[in-house]
This record gives sequence, C-alpha cells and structure tokens, in this order.
Amino acid sequence: MAIEVRIPTILRTYTDGERAVESKGTTVAELVENLESAHAGIRDRLVEEGDQGVAVRRFVNVYVNDEDIRFTGGLETALSDGDTVVILPAVAGGALPVRRPSRSWGPGTPAGAQ
Repeated sequence: MAIEVRIPTILRTYTDGERAVESKGTTVAELVENLESAHAGIRDRLVEEGDQGVAVRRFVNVYVNDEDIRFTGGLETALSDGDTVVILPAVAGGALPVRRPSRSWGPGTPAGAQ
C-alpha cells in the first residue's frame, strides 16, 4: 500500500531533505509509526501524549486527500493505496495595526475639526 506523504520544510531534516516520501498504513496512526521507523524523530514532531491518549499536536495539521483529519477520525482516519497525506504546521501571526499620525491642527483650527 503506497501512500505519498508531503513533508513541510521544517520537518525535512528528518527525511534527508525530501519534499515527499512514500509510506504505508491502514490508518494515519499506522502511517505515523511507519514514518518513524524510516525517519527517526519525526513522530515526536507530529503527535503527543495527552489525557485522551495520542493525538496530533495542536499546531500540526494533517490532511488526507485534502480532508482535515480532525474531522474524519483523527489518527484513526482510514487510508487507502494511492492516498496523499499532507502535513502542515499551523501558521499564526499577522501584522501590527498601522499607526496613522495624529493631526495637529494648532492655532486657527477649522470649525468642527478635532
């Protein structure tokens, strides 16, 4: 069962720089274990132990054929031969608000201007 796994830049140190690797598994959980066997250390970057057991890390998104696994069964999401799994780190942030200079009207301020 061949499944293509697309690896984000930040995790490519575990895959010798490969953008995509082939793996196998009938569920995402099995796929993660097989990835760990072939690319030691990657599992800890993808999943964590919690009160509810093993789960995908909060700031990691995993998609199977463009479907977010958080809505399709999590790590128990079924996989089939030919599926594509995409791993994406969540991105946060944004720009600071733009500060506009305050108007200094000074003496002779027009009526109604503030």
